Amino acid sequence: MLYKVRSLGLQGISGYEVTAECDLASGLPNFDIVGLPDTAVKEARERVRSAIKNNGYPFPVGRITVNLAPANLRKSGTIYDLPICVGILAASGQLTWSDPHCAFVGELSLSGTLRPVVGMLPMALAARDAGIQRLFVPADSAPEATLAEGLTVYPVETVEQLAAHLTGQSPITPAPPWSGAPDALPLPDFAEVRGQEPVKRALEIAAAGGHNLLMVGPPGSGKSMLARRFPSILPPLSQREALEATQIHSVMGLTTKEHPLLTQRPFRAPHHTISAGGMAGGGNPYPRPGEISLAHHGVLFLDELPEFHKDVIEVLRQPMEEGVISVVRSAASETYPCDFTLLCAMNPCKCGWYGHPSGRCRCTPAQVKRYLGKLSGPLLDRIDLFAEVPPLEFEALSDRSPGESSAAIRARVTQARARQSARFGPDGPTCNAAMGQVALRRWCALDPEGQALMKGAYEHMGLTARSYDRILRVARTIADLDGAGAVAVEHLAEALQYRPPEYLRR
Repeated sequence: MLYKVRSLGLQGISGYEVTAECDLASGLPNFDIVGLPDTAVKEARERVRSAIKNNGYPFPVGRITVNLAPANLRKSGTIYDLPICVGILAASGQLTWSDPHCAFVGELSLSGTLRPVVGMLPMALAARDAGIQRLFVPADSAPEATLAEGLTVYPVETVEQLAAHLTGQSPITPAPPWSGAPDALPLPDFAEVRGQEPVKRALEIAAAGGHNLLMVGPPGSGKSMLARRFPSILPPLSQREALEATQIHSVMGLTTKEHPLLTQRPFRAPHHTISAGGMAGGGNPYPRPGEISLAHHGVLFLDELPEFHKDVIEVLRQPMEEGVISVVRSAASETYPCDFTLLCAMNPCKCGWYGHPSGRCRCTPAQVKRYLGKLSGPLLDRIDLFAEVPPLEFEALSDRSPGESSAAIRARVTQARARQSARFGPDGPTCNAAMGQVALRRWCALDPEGQALMKGAYEHMGLTARSYDRILRVARTIADLDGAGAVAVEHLAEALQYRPPEYLRR
């Protein structure tokens, strides 16, 4: 007897519908799974067999063939255990049930208990788009599945419980839509930071416009401390942004039943020993998202930037421009979103004291040049803001008065982002840093005084066409923070102050 059960699969960070076709025929006992299954899917035979027996059902004797359609797409993971189990029970006549508008996803233990699966949100969204109305998932994955509005999600704990529901003996109560409090995780506050007011201003501009920022300063000046507080002034995630970012984290197994949806912007800070594949995405034979995709709609923080391998740094160049990255491997190719704000920190030399008035630097000019030579001109040209972080003076360090809080800074940032949203509309760029050429010409037009200032800067600072545009975007953000309708010369002058220092332009 043949029985078909609807299920779902994952390809990259997107879900798609899968049909588990279970056929029972007479013959020598055999259990085959076809449809390009990987090792984890093939091992479902043993998990399903034990789960059926341990829940009081006889395992059918004969030739069992399970086809996971479409058969031309490779199936991976343990998500097909539950639909295979339901299909075998229905095909053998032990479960009388028929509903073409429901689907099943879940991993089985040998006892028949369901375990949570990764990638539940993209699969639930695919189920909704496929017209599926009822979705049966492991109980721990149910909160994440409810984020896909329009589905009735049933949290299943055991095979026995599911069978009782399908036969009408004991219905399962649908899972309520998940609702969590925003900003549930505490963040360090800028009120704790002593001094460094110019750097705080640069961080505020970066947050308001989504601009990339590089902080340069000696050891102990507070670069990492300031970076760790940067998420506390970022604007809240919109519902669309939260779902997009959560899909990537879900596929990587980084969501939990307590926090199935990202309520704060991601902040990724990989160690400088990371590989290019770990940064951009990769893996054999099927590519997975990297750190830049995990930072989608959030922040990628690279501490000690010159200590990263050169190929790791250079892999950032294209994603910073396009907001997506295509990862190609022998078995498949995937395109992942990576719209992130790059936040970097570095010392001016290997010992960290190059250019300091105290003369503490021990590096030779050749060592300084070699250290800074790891940062290419094209990469630096893609960074909007450069902020020098000087060592704190004793007076600033000993001052016990609290600084401006993150909440106050965030309020200004949120207002600036609101102005940008009203300017660009729902289908436009999300922030000033993403402005295209048409929007740039319209919203960053300069008056004659600004044109004269920009001309002088272009000729004397060695600007490129890309850095010219980035200065205009930064000036537009400064104007938004001031509530100004047009970019004035004072906004442009402040934006020019955030260009790289002389030793980085050599």
